[in-house]
Amino acid sequence: MIGRDTPSTLPSGHLLAHVVRFTRLLREGGVVVTPGQTMTFARGLEQISILDADSFYYTARASLLTRRENLEHFNALFLRFWQEYDRQNSLSDLFKDALGLLPRKPRPRPMELASVPGSSEGESNQPPIPLVDRSLTYSHSELLKRRSFEAMSPEELEAARQMLYRLVWTPQERRTRRMKATGKERLDLRKSFRSSLKHQGELVDLKWRSRKTKPRPIIALADVSGSMERYSRMLLHFLHAFSIEQSRQGVRQIETFTFGTRLTRITRLMKKRSVDGALAEVGQAVKDWSGGTRIGACLHTFNHTWARRVLGRGAIVLVISDGWDQGEPQQLAFEMERLQKSCYRLIWLNPLIGTPGYQPLTRGLMAAMPFIDDFLPVHNLSSLEMLVEALGRLERRASNWYG
Repeated sequence: MIGRDTPSTLPSGHLLAHVVRFTRLLREGGVVVTPGQTMTFARGLEQISILDADSFYYTARASLLTRRENLEHFNALFLRFWQEYDRQNSLSDLFKDALGLLPRKPRPRPMELASVPGSSEGESNQPPIPLVDRSLTYSHSELLKRRSFEAMSPEELEAARQMLYRLVWTPQERRTRRMKATGKERLDLRKSFRSSLKHQGELVDLKWRSRKTKPRPIIALADVSGSMERYSRMLLHFLHAFSIEQSRQGVRQIETFTFGTRLTRITRLMKKRSVDGALAEVGQAVKDWSGGTRIGACLHTFNHTWARRVLGRGAIVLVISDGWDQGEPQQLAFEMERLQKSCYRLIWLNPLIGTPGYQPLTRGLMAAMPFIDDFLPVHNLSSLEMLVEALGRLERRASNWYG
């Protein structure tokens, strides 16, 4: 192993270039690394030698690795970096073995043939047994679900769009005031007395009924401003898939709006079967695409123009935004409070929650947070699956007086 006293042969001015090279290798390998983590790593390397392998490893691990499940992948990328840099392979096997980076004893590859245990070579009377090593297989769909939308290639984005339309949507239903003749929630006296006439007035066969259920309306307010440009198109695919699935089930209970500097209703456009045709018309109808953001003013328009039309019957409101707002925080807080009191559940979906170290410290989010019931991520397919599950098991808000 390269010792701690080995003088560095790299010019000090190239230190940051090697840091950027290593962090770029991590990002290409699927490990999320933020610019802040990169600068922390660079400051840490000022205290050690760039050729000190163990110090380099633990400094990188402490500053760049945030998830335990990425440790094995991080170790492999770390060894790859040193092997590319150190062409003479001067790293000791002791150091590699301490990190668990040395290849283990060879095992049969998938579908390789092995002899029956206990039989000597040439003496086996039984045919060889095929061995399948499942540890060498992986699920591409699982890796795709955990990858952020902004880090996906065009091919991965297309695969992700196809997976959106295979999600199983089961939003929570609400109980209505109408009754049905099933279940044992409430005794149906009228039918019970009518049935007793067959038995000389004796209540032999009691009739029961329960309240009917209907899907809750869902209202989606999607931010299409410049700061959301990396996510807005994929999220519109998500809303289109949701609208199509609701229509397929015979339920037309979803309203879709976009907002930036103005509010635009796109519900009818999202009902089109062709997603390309729907998004093309949305692009023409939305005049403030990739512009500024005035969340408070847009919510004011929604509360005064559309709330009475679409927020009845225990509606669930989804606000999809990163919280960057150019308007007044006081107006946003007032409109958020009014919106929360008018719906069954107010859910804010933020794609930045998936970024390591993220905190909701923008003026808009700090003003809106007291009135948000659920604050959820929406940066990859896994987070969208979590949202679908959350919509199926929502609990009633204690302070809510509505359906």
